[in-house]
Amino acid sequence: MMGQGAHAALALVLLLLLLWRQAAPIEVPQDPKILQDLKQPPTIVKQSVKDYIVDPRDNIIIECEAKGNPVPTFSWRRNGKFFNIGKDPRVTMRKRSGTLEIGFRSGGRPEDYEGEYQCFASNEFGVALSNKILLRVSKAPLWPKEVLEPVVVTEGSPLVLLCNPPPGLPPPFTFWMNNAMTPIPQDKRVSMGLNGDLYFSNVLAKDAHTDYSCNARFLFTHTIQQKNPFTLKVQPSRRVAESTPTFLSPSGSESSKMVLRDEQLLLECIAAGLPTPTIKWFKKGGDLPGRKVKFENFNKTLKIVNVSEEDAGEYVCMANNQLGSIRHSIFVQVKAAPYWLDKPTNLVLAPDENGRLVCRANGNPKPNIQWLINGQPVDSSPPNLSRQVLGDTIIFRSVQMGSSAVYQCNASNQHGYLLANAFVSVLDMPPRMLGPKNQLIKVIENNRTFLDCPFFGSPLPELRWFKNGQGSGLDGGQYRVYINGTLEIKRARSEDEGTYTCVANSILGTAENQVRLEVKEQTRIVRAPERQSAIRGSTAHFDCKVKSDPSLSVTVTWTKDDKPLQLGWRLRKDDESLTIPNVNEGDEGMYTCTVKSEIDQDMASARLTVLEEASLNPSVSSALPPDRPEPPMDLDLSDPAARSVRLTWIPGNDNRSPITQFLVQFEEDHWEPGRWQNLSTYPGDLNSVILQLAPFVNYQFRVIAINSVGQSQPSRPSPRYKTSGAAPDAIPRGLRGWGSKKDDMEITWEPLLDLERNGPNLHYNVWWRLKDSGDEWSNVTTIGSKHVIHNTETYVPYEIKIQARNEFGAAPESNVVIGYSGEDKPTDAPTGLRVSKVESTTANIHWKPVALNSVQGEFKEYRLYYWRESSLVAGLVVSKEKKTKGFFSTVAEPSGILSDLVPYSKYKMFMVVANSRFESPPSNTVEFITKEGVPDAPKFFRINRRGFDTLQLEWGKPLEPNGILVGYLLKYQTVNGTRLGHPQFKNLLPNETEFTLRLPDRSVRYKFFLSARTQEGAGEVFADESPHFANEENFTDATGLVELTDASVASAFTPTPTPLAPLPPTTITPTTIRTSAPTTPATTPSTTTTATTTTTTPSTTTTTTTEATTTTTPPVLVTTKRTDQNVLVAPGREIWNLTVVPNSNYANVSWRHNFPAGSSEFVLEYTLESNKTVKVVAVKQQPPITVADLIAGATYSLRVYSHELNSVSSESVSFKTKPAYIDQVDIATQGWFIGLMCAIALIILILLIVCFIKRSRGGKYPGGGCVTGFTKYLVRDKKDLPLDPVDQKDQDGSFDYHSDEDNKPLQGSQTSLDGNVKESDDSLVDYGEGGDGQFNEDGSFIGQYTVKKDKDETEGNESSEATSPVNAIYSLA
Repeated sequence: MMGQGAHAALALVLLLLLLWRQAAPIEVPQDPKILQDLKQPPTIVKQSVKDYIVDPRDNIIIECEAKGNPVPTFSWRRNGKFFNIGKDPRVTMRKRSGTLEIGFRSGGRPEDYEGEYQCFASNEFGVALSNKILLRVSKAPLWPKEVLEPVVVTEGSPLVLLCNPPPGLPPPFTFWMNNAMTPIPQDKRVSMGLNGDLYFSNVLAKDAHTDYSCNARFLFTHTIQQKNPFTLKVQPSRRVAESTPTFLSPSGSESSKMVLRDEQLLLECIAAGLPTPTIKWFKKGGDLPGRKVKFENFNKTLKIVNVSEEDAGEYVCMANNQLGSIRHSIFVQVKAAPYWLDKPTNLVLAPDENGRLVCRANGNPKPNIQWLINGQPVDSSPPNLSRQVLGDTIIFRSVQMGSSAVYQCNASNQHGYLLANAFVSVLDMPPRMLGPKNQLIKVIENNRTFLDCPFFGSPLPELRWFKNGQGSGLDGGQYRVYINGTLEIKRARSEDEGTYTCVANSILGTAENQVRLEVKEQTRIVRAPERQSAIRGSTAHFDCKVKSDPSLSVTVTWTKDDKPLQLGWRLRKDDESLTIPNVNEGDEGMYTCTVKSEIDQDMASARLTVLEEASLNPSVSSALPPDRPEPPMDLDLSDPAARSVRLTWIPGNDNRSPITQFLVQFEEDHWEPGRWQNLSTYPGDLNSVILQLAPFVNYQFRVIAINSVGQSQPSRPSPRYKTSGAAPDAIPRGLRGWGSKKDDMEITWEPLLDLERNGPNLHYNVWWRLKDSGDEWSNVTTIGSKHVIHNTETYVPYEIKIQARNEFGAAPESNVVIGYSGEDKPTDAPTGLRVSKVESTTANIHWKPVALNSVQGEFKEYRLYYWRESSLVAGLVVSKEKKTKGFFSTVAEPSGILSDLVPYSKYKMFMVVANSRFESPPSNTVEFITKEGVPDAPKFFRINRRGFDTLQLEWGKPLEPNGILVGYLLKYQTVNGTRLGHPQFKNLLPNETEFTLRLPDRSVRYKFFLSARTQEGAGEVFADESPHFANEENFTDATGLVELTDASVASAFTPTPTPLAPLPPTTITPTTIRTSAPTTPATTPSTTTTATTTTTTPSTTTTTTTEATTTTTPPVLVTTKRTDQNVLVAPGREIWNLTVVPNSNYANVSWRHNFPAGSSEFVLEYTLESNKTVKVVAVKQQPPITVADLIAGATYSLRVYSHELNSVSSESVSFKTKPAYIDQVDIATQGWFIGLMCAIALIILILLIVCFIKRSRGGKYPGGGCVTGFTKYLVRDKKDLPLDPVDQKDQDGSFDYHSDEDNKPLQGSQTSLDGNVKESDDSLVDYGEGGDGQFNEDGSFIGQYTVKKDKDETEGNESSEATSPVNAIYSLA
């Protein structure tokens, strides 16, 4: 019974394969002439979405559009029952469409029309179904009426304010606001959860408000509803107790979540605690999907977009603060609604043809596949012998007219469904031609050509091509017919011209069309414009002679620098040339001649260089740059022989650089016409050579001249020369024999090259026989490059040889080579596989060999398959990818060493023996465990500055710990240039991944070395340096890298201009220039100095000249040259006035030069004097520039020279950079200084108050006396000027003011430094007419209070009061 079942299954599989090969669905072209007559079942082209939510304020429109021929009619089902549209006045159906419109102008409720709708589109050939459309009306319910009691909570406690929005359709969007309609601020401590609730990790006193209100926004109705506000009262606590983290959401230690494939996954963890906990996310057994994951809501929400099956697993969120941590595990399941693997498509068949519909879908759980025909289950439809349903496939055999139908495939599971319509249309249509009639095609000779003949018919017609209505069909040789009817002509020639007829034939009739082909000669420029130089004011002439097919009209156009050339009164053009009279500088450029016909074009270009008249002077013209040579001329062939000919030519002008070589090229017109190939090169002093040629080739030749600048244009071709035929000289290469099957041998070889054929009708004689058998040779003659020998024994040796022949004779026979017939699978497997001496990364392998005759082929190796089954480190997921290692051994007790194993892991392995094609059955499987080893480097190592004196180190655990981690070893030491300080070490625990280092000096740089440790020792080291401090200038950010290479020195000069004025700095993008230039001193071998330098443009235009020391040290050259190159010195080119303004780690450099703007590139070469390190920077912008990455406090020498002309250089300048950045103490921010200033201000204020009080009590005396006296005190204190109060009488008799009480001189008197008296603000002189005697307000005589005002004004002009510092301060008071 088992045998009969197996045979039946095999027969079914063979039947399916046969049917698959015979299934040939017809592709209907989208041609209007076909489609208007094509009868087809309906196809749904537009429908509403499955879950259809509508706005209750609008009319309801349910879409359903379909196409077919005849035009389909439509009907609807609602909730599985026929929906009679005519009985409901509110429901209408659009014309020529199935779209429903439900209006409510006359009343009615949209809710009454909720339900499940399905559209049916029908015509006489079948019925198509839409999806089941679930129609629901959007709802925006109100908040329930409730009275919210004030929420009282103790400061520091957690709190959740519930939102509980009303369930809307679709669900509303929730947010929290206060009465001022301002959003509630959210942060790490306060945030809204996915359910809309507002979470407080800990409550602070500032959280006490009376207007916490949850709002719900409904999308369809565009309305916002507000919940009654919460009042939050916070009870203050004298001492708020800190607490460890606890989870507010979700609860417990674990939870689960189900998500559908391709949707987004949202996981949330909100924790309480004081201080506010931080949230971190992990995935057990792997990493988070970096490109799809996003953290939101202050890391409390993990979002993964486009979820796939590999995103399932256990996700862990960890909340921690300084008091502890807590974890919660979320187990995520990924399910899937059905999705297509192979969606059924429409099938068009001819009568008696076979076909199939396939419907494959996947999902989780696996979807159920159901087939329907015209909307009814296939099982309940009438039986059809031509149709067989096999699970997800329907097979059709020998379909007949009238069996057209629409089939539906429904794939469904508990998460959703898919519905697809696919019609089967049985079509019979006579052949039709779809292309234009009697088309004319023009092509260029020797080009690949395609003649199109689109056609259609059912059954699919057979198409054949005929030429000129004669002969059999065209196919083979240079013709190829494609399945779509196109005829390819591989190389069109003049004899291919004619009328081609394509004929489509089927059992229903015949159709034909004609295409006329004309083959035209190629349009080409036979005399192209040549590069030339013209003196200003002279006439320039460019040739452009064209050869084309006489029946094609051509147009010749000229462009200059790829822009159309404006032809006017000065520029003249005829059919073969362009003339430019009175040449000026604006005429210089690249001129291109373009020749176009209606089917092809050709173009050629040449450059015009305009020279000054002074160039006629030989002394000046000798400095012109060398150029490519002119092409050779007048090629001539002589001395013909069977395999050689003499070629002679006249060299062209060498353009100031001697011709060093001539390159001879050839073109042949049989195998690769139009392709020029290199034949040979000859010295530059020859112009007549004998060319060695191959037989039976029609040659033409051209010559190219070469000098130090480059190659000339090719010469015009020589006349053609055809050599006579001969027997082949070459023996086919690569002869070998090998078996593609176990009972055959393929003999293959490389065919002779085209130029090795030596004549027509090339073929190969192949001989073979069993090795050492003494049998007669078997042979065959073939034109291919392979011959297969059948019915051989398995893996036996043969002797093989080959010979090439053509019409002129045979080539020599090849040597005999040994080939082998095919191999078979080895029969025996290695046995006794075992391991010994297992270390951390190696293991010794032992096995018992097999008999060599059981290999049944060439013994290649014993192949060991091994894989890492698991790691002994708990929780570490490993790749189980199989690896192989081969061992070639024929000894009696073979063994080998398996290396590159991962320590502390469990491995499995087995062994096979292999020949060239097959492997034996596997040996026994062996398990072994590697020993513990040293770990890999940490996953990452970051160094961040957290403050002025703090470095924060972070690292990740090694991806491969290779054992049980016992800790980390951190080594660090100071870095000063290339000098390293004394190393310091720090041992860290295995669970530590952070370390904070306090810096004694923030300007010091450190280098860190971090490695993980197991019991076996420390592993791979991760090294890094601490970053620059924020105040340090960083010139290493760059936008591009430029490689400075050893380029040949260009010698293109222009007439000497006047010296250029200094250019202002230009704003350019900072560019990093990494140079690697060989330096070649005269007596030392060449060394390479590599430097990374940043060049930027300074932001100021100030150039400061510093003291520079001119050195006589010869500069180290950057550019190397061949010894046979001459360095040309440009007349009058100079670089001078090199200035350097150094800083601590960079310097601004400027110089002057008289090179033309934009025509030269400069090189800055600077040498560190301490170790003579030379660095170079190539710059293309104009000075000034900035040279960065200098060492603080170091001495450099610098020079600038031209990149093109090394001999033009500035003098060398020495400079020293400033010391390194040192923290400067800002005195204005020091406490003692601020206190001192405040004390001085307070003393001044007190003195002013005392002075004004005394003035108000003592009567009218000069109010500024106190200020002046105090100022005088300050001046005396600062300048040590003695101001004795007893010596205060001036020459004019005026006195200082004295008090009436004690008659003592007041220290605040107003005598100026030069003795003049400053007049009082309220002197009575201002009110009276003056006089010698003055009275105070009570009438007492004081004495001469002051002089007359006019006298004071007169003498005041002679005093120095205006410049006195005392009076200046007084005037301010």
